[in-house]
Amino acid sequence: MKTSTNPALIAALAALDRVILGKPEAVRLALTCLLARGHLLIEDVPGVGKTTLAHALAQVLGLAWQRVQFTSDLLPADIIGVSVFDANSGAFSFKKGPMFTQLLLADEVNRASPKTQSALLEAMEERQVSVDVTTYRLPDPFFVVATQNPFEQLGTFRLPESQLDRFLMRISLGYPDAANERALLGEGDRRDLLAGMQPALSPDGVRELQAAAQAVHVAPALLAYVQTLIASTRQRTDVLLGLSPRAGQGLVRAARAWAMLAGREMVIPEDVQAVFAPVAGHRLERAGVATAADHAAFIAELSRGVPVPV
Repeated sequence: MKTSTNPALIAALAALDRVILGKPEAVRLALTCLLARGHLLIEDVPGVGKTTLAHALAQVLGLAWQRVQFTSDLLPADIIGVSVFDANSGAFSFKKGPMFTQLLLADEVNRASPKTQSALLEAMEERQVSVDVTTYRLPDPFFVVATQNPFEQLGTFRLPESQLDRFLMRISLGYPDAANERALLGEGDRRDLLAGMQPALSPDGVRELQAAAQAVHVAPALLAYVQTLIASTRQRTDVLLGLSPRAGQGLVRAARAWAMLAGREMVIPEDVQAVFAPVAGHRLERAGVATAADHAAFIAELSRGVPVPV
């Protein structure tokens, strides 16, 4: 059933499309990930707009944001914060790090050591951090946008499975087509547009939309379809690690958010298919080595192999 899409969402999508030229699907997926209360991993070669997309999301949604450049010498305390001794009070006080923000841009996350990458685990799952014996809640909304270069490049570390599973979606931007690249060459740095961009939403508005997205109806037949889709990944002999129940829950949340962006009050099979590759692609571990194109074709094959409910 069709409903009207929230005007603020329409304005946010239009503003993002003006900054990230020729990538409407990637922009829509990024916003879907936020509305589904997930975290986003953008994997691509340098210079295609990964960081600009994260900055544009924060600006358009009216969120406070911090950027952390991940490097090989970055320490967990550089992200979370550190306890500092106060000589006047004779006690330690906690100085919050850049983690305490609404949108955290973890730039080139796979250039940091696995120890530093693991500093994000509790925050992304529980939306809190523990320091010494004290637990600190993170702001709401809390959205991690991490960028990473292909792991084949020098100076990168593979993200462990536990870290990858914390990201609801992984997307790529890719190179622009000829017309949009010509526009980029003529207009200059897209980040110049961000300075004058007015927010289309606010943190309260984002929270309301996240709640509305999870109220989108999912019929029992759709849940059975998702369950069959997940089970098919565990039955393949060429898959070392199939999708977990948590991945299935994420797939349903993402499908709900995608349906809401399309102005629907119920999920249809096309919504599940639209978000399946970004949700499943980074979670499926396959035997042997495959190129990115081979892996994308494999994910598409899995999706086509499960009958769509009528």
